[in-house]
Amino acid sequence: MKDIGKRMAKGAAWMIAFKFISLGLGLVSTLILARLLVPADFGLVSMAMVLIAVLELLGAFNFDLALIHDQNAERHHYDTVWTFTVCYSLFSALILVLGAGSFARFYNEPRLVGILYVLALSSAIGGLENVGIVAFRKDLNFHKEFKLQLSKRLVAFVITVALALTFRNYWALVIGTLASRIAGVIISYLVHPFRPRWAFSGGRDLLRFSQWMVINNALLFLHHRAVDFIIGKLSGPQTLGLYNIAHEISNLPTTQMVAPLVQAVFPGYARMSGEIAALRNGFLSVIRMVALFTVPVGAGIAITADLFVALALGPAWTGAVPLIGILALYGILQALQSNTGAVYLAFGKTRTIAGLVGTQVTLLLPMLVWGVTHYGAKGAALATLTAAIIMFPINMKVLFRQLDLRLPDYLRAVWRPLFAALVMYGIISMTRLLMHRSGVVAPAVQLAAAVLAGGIGYITTVMITWKLCGSPAGAEQYTLEHLGAAWRRVAATNGGRQ
Repeated sequence: MKDIGKRMAKGAAWMIAFKFISLGLGLVSTLILARLLVPADFGLVSMAMVLIAVLELLGAFNFDLALIHDQNAERHHYDTVWTFTVCYSLFSALILVLGAGSFARFYNEPRLVGILYVLALSSAIGGLENVGIVAFRKDLNFHKEFKLQLSKRLVAFVITVALALTFRNYWALVIGTLASRIAGVIISYLVHPFRPRWAFSGGRDLLRFSQWMVINNALLFLHHRAVDFIIGKLSGPQTLGLYNIAHEISNLPTTQMVAPLVQAVFPGYARMSGEIAALRNGFLSVIRMVALFTVPVGAGIAITADLFVALALGPAWTGAVPLIGILALYGILQALQSNTGAVYLAFGKTRTIAGLVGTQVTLLLPMLVWGVTHYGAKGAALATLTAAIIMFPINMKVLFRQLDLRLPDYLRAVWRPLFAALVMYGIISMTRLLMHRSGVVAPAVQLAAAVLAGGIGYITTVMITWKLCGSPAGAEQYTLEHLGAAWRRVAATNGGRQ
């Protein structure tokens, strides 16, 4: 179990490194695209992506998770996954082509027809991706997964930005999606020697695990995509574009950073599923690391949203400021419970996941309709945050029972980052107030001062509270050890050059 834990930690480090790079690329890409395009461009593509998401969830059996969960999966299981994926991708492409006209008439947006035709081709091509790359995660070879994901991300970044500079409209996003899918398929065959064959023989084994995942994915679609449908229908592409960019910015360093971490730990959790104590300790180790890095960034974004928008996005995006502040808090809540899904999957509790997501959707949908009707995008953001606040203790109660985990143990894992983030929030507020009274109004200067003061305050508070608690083993110790090791390697390299 110690070996698995070490490999999980290394895997998590690789995936976090990828996500930090990806976050940087995503942020730069978003800033460039926001300057070159208008909110309506993003909203228009978001409308089309609603239909894409519906089709993807109908065929999302999460067979990759089934392959990882089954430690005895054989060649014909991998071939069957690839065959099912190809067949469904072709089916999805056909539905997109046939339904493009009706979907465009529903939204009263004729431009959607051409967009959906291109995305249909993208869907058909994407299904050809090499299923062999699942083995990178299953075998905990996350350095290979890192290289694969980074290659795909770099290609997508370069292509989309180049197209935005060329077209200066929504076609940059559409054609960029197609080009990225093509590149992803090519890269998948370059990095892994597995060559899939046509097969259906492993279908029954795979469906036993995945049947509840279909229901779960349908509920996740309602949870994540219902807001696009409701805002698009009731408020139009302009408002939808504002909301989606606000969601992307506010959640980049929280839920988006945690997503690859969950990918890294799930294979290890699956191997630990027979030993609850080991899995419980693994969960607490991961949640400590998640809290240490995501909570301060989410809180910082919430309080500096106006400065960031003014400096990076421009006046056309001023309406996104209150949305970013609300959704950043939502992102923190999601980050603090994102690791729970991997635990349920490790135990094969797909029905439990479906029940929890279904409960959240039941709460969310009526609040979304009411919120968007009365308050537009801000109402949608508040509804999303409110549903997450209600569901958090419910999810934790289910998790605690599953892992035989006590509330004090969980609180000990997360209280220091939460307390330090509150201190940081106060420091940033005071810094901004003092600068305003001193006549410093430049957004760049205010943002730089806020980041510097808040960062120092957070790190100092975390270290003081950690020392006062007796320097327990955990995220702080792990981070210090690896920073020290990295510093020694740099020093040794510089010494060798001299």
